Amino acid sequence: MAQSDTKKIFFENLSGAGKAIAVLTSGGDAQGMNAAVRAVVRMGLYVGAKVYFIREGYQGMVDGGENITEATWESVSSMLQVGGTVIGSARCKDFRTHEGRLKAALNLVTLGITNLCVIGGDGSLTGANLFRAEWSGLLAELVEQGSIEAQSVQNYTALHIVGMVGSIDNDFCGTDMTIGTDSALHRIIEVVDAIMTTAQSHQRTFVLEVMGRHCGYLALVSALACGADWVLIPEMPPEDGWEEKMCQKLSANRAGMKRLNIIIVAEGAIDRNNKPITTDCIKDLVVKCLGFDTRVTILGHVQRGGTPSAFDRILASRMGVEAVLALLETTANTPAWVVSLSGNQSVRLPLMECVEMTQKVQKAMDEKKFEEAVKLRGRSFENNLRTYKLLAHRKPESELPTSNFNVAVLNVGAPAAGMNAAVRSAVRVGISEGHRMFAVNDGFEGFYKGQIKEIKWSDVGGWTGQGGSLLGTKRTLPAKHVGKIAEQMRTHNINALLVIGGFEAFLSLLELLTARGKYDEFCVPMIMVPATVSNNIPGSDLSIGADTALNAITTTCDRIKQSASGTKRRVFIIETMGGYCGYLATVAGLAAGADAAYIYEEPFDIRDLQANVEHLTEKMKTSIQRGLVLRNENSNENYTTDFIYQLYTEEGKGVFDCRKNVLGHMQQGGAPSPFDRNFGTKISAKAMQWVTKKLVETFRQGRVFANTEDSCCLLGMRRRALIFQPVVQLKGETDFVHRIPKEQWWLKLRPLMKILAKYKTSYDVSDSGQLEHVVHNRPKDSDASVAM
Repeated sequence: MAQSDTKKIFFENLSGAGKAIAVLTSGGDAQGMNAAVRAVVRMGLYVGAKVYFIREGYQGMVDGGENITEATWESVSSMLQVGGTVIGSARCKDFRTHEGRLKAALNLVTLGITNLCVIGGDGSLTGANLFRAEWSGLLAELVEQGSIEAQSVQNYTALHIVGMVGSIDNDFCGTDMTIGTDSALHRIIEVVDAIMTTAQSHQRTFVLEVMGRHCGYLALVSALACGADWVLIPEMPPEDGWEEKMCQKLSANRAGMKRLNIIIVAEGAIDRNNKPITTDCIKDLVVKCLGFDTRVTILGHVQRGGTPSAFDRILASRMGVEAVLALLETTANTPAWVVSLSGNQSVRLPLMECVEMTQKVQKAMDEKKFEEAVKLRGRSFENNLRTYKLLAHRKPESELPTSNFNVAVLNVGAPAAGMNAAVRSAVRVGISEGHRMFAVNDGFEGFYKGQIKEIKWSDVGGWTGQGGSLLGTKRTLPAKHVGKIAEQMRTHNINALLVIGGFEAFLSLLELLTARGKYDEFCVPMIMVPATVSNNIPGSDLSIGADTALNAITTTCDRIKQSASGTKRRVFIIETMGGYCGYLATVAGLAAGADAAYIYEEPFDIRDLQANVEHLTEKMKTSIQRGLVLRNENSNENYTTDFIYQLYTEEGKGVFDCRKNVLGHMQQGGAPSPFDRNFGTKISAKAMQWVTKKLVETFRQGRVFANTEDSCCLLGMRRRALIFQPVVQLKGETDFVHRIPKEQWWLKLRPLMKILAKYKTSYDVSDSGQLEHVVHNRPKDSDASVAM
């Protein structure tokens, strides 16, 4: 059988019949753990396995009894949107002893459990691996004691372990993102955004402490997301004399008419001598040296609490399903696995390789090898740090290169949250590279009207947290006005274009590329950064703005479902945006626990609608009281939202009633999510670095002349990497009539949503996580991952 054929396996061939799987959460809690528990339970039951809860973590495993209970499909209903872990978590000293592990082994063998899904940090996962290694010895000891029969050793020869990392600190090597990190960033950014308004009112300096005793990820990424003036993290202590430099920076910002200062400190921040740097020390320093009104805010356990973000729900659901698949495929010779995220793909990594790499980071920090510690954290962490330094600290004019190039940046298409962060990043990186940056208002409409002006470093201060498009954006395409646009390019001597926008931006670059034959002014480097809530751009798996829209939909669905709490059985029909692209409906459906999501890419007819109604009717006869159905706005011209609402209302009579809601433009509004702020910042910075490189390459005889295909590109995220793709090459991948890519990665998530909603369907595992090694180098640009 060919290699490609062997990979094409469906879950029916991975039966869990006769197997018992137990799931536990251990160590500190993290938002999204419940989504992982729900996915493990439902996928386990779906493949025919028995699934057990182990309550209170390892303590429950040691104590046994009522702490280990069989799970049912209904027992994990309504927990997707709940923070923390509903099955409890506890630190367990008993499990660290041989006697404790012996008790735990007895409790598991008694119930026939030989498969464990452990959701926790590196300590919890290390404990699970030790337990696995000792398993056969523990069973032999139990036989000697007469606690179990000798046959049990034959029946339960090996303990299989799969781990999922639940930690808000994102301190585990081998995964781009741990469960809970994105939600913690949401809590931090919500607080920072709120503090900024009061700080601005009183011209105050705020020093914020965030969690991260040994890892500065939360501090670093939140600083990047809010444009903080200074950040202190344990992996990269400041150079000696940092106190004076920090005060100079704060003073310069105030002199530049900035009314507030934000300093973010990780709780484990240290100086070069491993001496702690506390928030009070920084406050005293600022007050003493500058006399600024300074306040301290310690966020504490606020960061662990609250509802999980859409990202964490999707991540945890995918990991939970992947963990069950891994357990079904495991053998006695398979190492303990941890399910990780790389880009937008699940991968399986040997657990102990990840743990050892994580421990190396702490060792490097203890030995004051800080550069090594940053590298060990991974490319994503390195890139975050490099980007923060580039955008937060302006070089003196004397140190800036003088390129004499003029670069214009504009927004095209509908507004998307994160556009402003992308513009800020482009402007500041461009200035750092020695360019003069020009802002174009109102897209190409403003371009041909001459609404172009130079934009400075300080002009984009505070833009990261702003929703919409501060430059203004229009859907106008350039084709009708190319002559006037070429004239403006000539007038302002524009040497390169950065276009941030949606499908109209893609079409615009194709039109400008065609116009090169008539106007030399368009023979300059041109690059597009995808920004649209619809996430329908060919050449990129993700677009700026889509995550914010997903969170808006998910939060609204939570509230809508809660509105039916305590009432009779009810089904909600929700219409989402997206044009003909079903990304928002599908992924929000997975995040909100929808029963169905109707999209254009997956045609449906009246028989499918009837089957969905019957499915919901059966579910409503159990303890489940609420149903959720999402419909993409252009999924079908005849089966409208009103039609589906009326059909469900009529067919559900006597069992459930219906309500409908069209979410509309609230999906485009609001402050950008932490993901969109950081994705916009990093992808735009990379785009500007490409522009600089192309300008140098194409500058000949006193002018820029670029007329090759690769000088007009789209920068998109493909699987694990950011890739520059000539727009002309993407034409073949595009359905121009429906404004969507011909192939879309997220369609593989649809069976997952259906399985978790209890539909019988095939789940193609050919794209499931493959076993990799953490020590292998990741793709060069993997820092562009979904995981910020």
